[in-house]
Amino acid sequence: MFENRRDAALKLAARLIQYKGKNPLVLGIPRGAVPMARIIAQELEGEVDVELVRKLRAPGNPELAVGSVDESGWTHVPGYAASTGADAAYVEQEKQQQLEVIRQRRALYSGGRDSIDPAGRTVIVVDDGLATGSTMIAALHALRQRHPARLICAVPVAPPETAAEVAKGCDELVCLETPEYFYAVGQFYRHFPQVEDDEVVAALNGS
Repeated sequence: MFENRRDAALKLAARLIQYKGKNPLVLGIPRGAVPMARIIAQELEGEVDVELVRKLRAPGNPELAVGSVDESGWTHVPGYAASTGADAAYVEQEKQQQLEVIRQRRALYSGGRDSIDPAGRTVIVVDDGLATGSTMIAALHALRQRHPARLICAVPVAPPETAAEVAKGCDELVCLETPEYFYAVGQFYRHFPQVEDDEVVAALNGS
């Protein structure tokens, strides 16, 4: 469906072209989406920054999300979490671990700089694809508290039910593909390598 993240980013930018020249703030969810956010910001003549949210991992199954947490500590925990063994005590412990990762990444990625203030701006939140949507829901919630003028979620691919759920948290959802048969985000890319921290830093610094 997509050659690589650059291909997906350019296709998203084409769908967002009405925001070109309006100085949008394009926020990438680490790590994979940050280089995509850089490309979209360049295409739309906007600014780029990182939006730090982390998924809460299921007990014994770190690939499965049982919720998410944003930089303020707000958590999103869907109803199915308890069925995985993630009781309240587990969720709190996992939340604290992920908040520590967020603190470390803020220091690493931003080099001591504060995040760019989204208040009063058109804000476009980018991910390289959604599965459960839990992380994006947390990101949108965190940003809504900071009063953007318009809040947009832009992703290449998501299952239909996830797209519908995420759309509730933003003013506009741009999702290029909503396939019925969805196993993992990576299945929709020909090349989908892991993005490393140095690539994130380079994207944020414009190098």
